[in-house]
Amino acid sequence: MTITKDRKQELILEHKRGDNDTGSPEVQIAILTTRINNLTAHMQANKKDHATTRGLLGMVSQRRRLLDYLKEIEPTRYVEIIQKLSIRK
Repeated sequence: MTITKDRKQELILEHKRGDNDTGSPEVQIAILTTRINNLTAHMQANKKDHATTRGLLGMVSQRRRLLDYLKEIEPTRYVEIIQKLSIRK
């Protein structure tokens, strides 16, 4: 359900924009996408887990807001992160 510290550090290293970057929209979107994918697999096995469903919907909404923000300020970065994480089909 949660991601480990090591996995989170890998995501930060892969998506960071600078040396000290840990909170850019790209990094946040990558971490949320990983968590969403893990919870989606959990929800397929546990359909009646309503608390997790609520948390999952919150994460999807947060990622949507970050993607909208990124699309507004820098459309090229938006397209890159979408392709890199294969969010859109």
